[in-house]
Amino acid sequence: MNTIENIIRLALFEDSGLGDITTECILSQNFSGKGVAVAKESFVLAGIGVAKKVFKLLDSDCVFFSSFSDGDPIKEGKIIFKVQGDLLSLLKGERVALNFLQRLSGIATLTRSYVKELSFPNVRLTDTRKTTPGLRSLEKEAVRAGGAHNHRMSLYDGILIKDNHIAIAGSIKNAVRAVKNRTSHLMKIEVEVSNLDEVKEAIDAGAHVIMLDNMDYDQMTEAVKHINGRAVVEASGNVSLETLNKIAATGVDVISCGALTHQARSVDISMRINTT
Repeated sequence: MNTIENIIRLALFEDSGLGDITTECILSQNFSGKGVAVAKESFVLAGIGVAKKVFKLLDSDCVFFSSFSDGDPIKEGKIIFKVQGDLLSLLKGERVALNFLQRLSGIATLTRSYVKELSFPNVRLTDTRKTTPGLRSLEKEAVRAGGAHNHRMSLYDGILIKDNHIAIAGSIKNAVRAVKNRTSHLMKIEVEVSNLDEVKEAIDAGAHVIMLDNMDYDQMTEAVKHINGRAVVEASGNVSLETLNKIAATGVDVISCGALTHQARSVDISMRINTT
């Protein structure tokens, strides 16, 4: 429901919806300005289109230029983009544009480090729903820019039976049966499990995907052997750069990692604005 434009408009209103008292006091008339954004460190770019949209929403006639695209590596000192237009609009848009660009590039950069670390090309690395409220669509785009994949976008587009669902239904079998009775045969059913008994129950119930939640390496290896190709196997929990390949070595098909979004550090970008 939150389009990118709506997300940006909310951010702009949060920052200057009631005006920019400092700039409006200093600028006694309309001026044209020019802004240049510079990388203060090396990183993987994400959100360049969002940054452009920020300035375009404030000044539809502004000219925005960048020679980079999302997913590109940026070296320290490189000019990321230039923008020219109404000076007041540039000053109002500066922080909002940089907030988006720094946050999303931070996610892409961290994700790229995980992708490079993963030594098992047949294992798919995905994100989770552990995203900043309101920014999920943008943060998941940043994950893709970093080279990883998206898990479900939200609760509507993928069935995942978790521990609370199982407790409410009474068993994995009951939960899977209830879902099958009320959804299309085209929908895959994923079940979260925490031990080998639950793995067996989920397989017997007809789950298409088994999520191994916070299992140790020996448990995951044993679970993969038992599943034996009858379902896609996903590992979740305790995923870090240090554990990534150890988890992949157990034979799982997918590793979902919340750290890609909730542990990413915003990168450092500065912007200088002058009158033309």
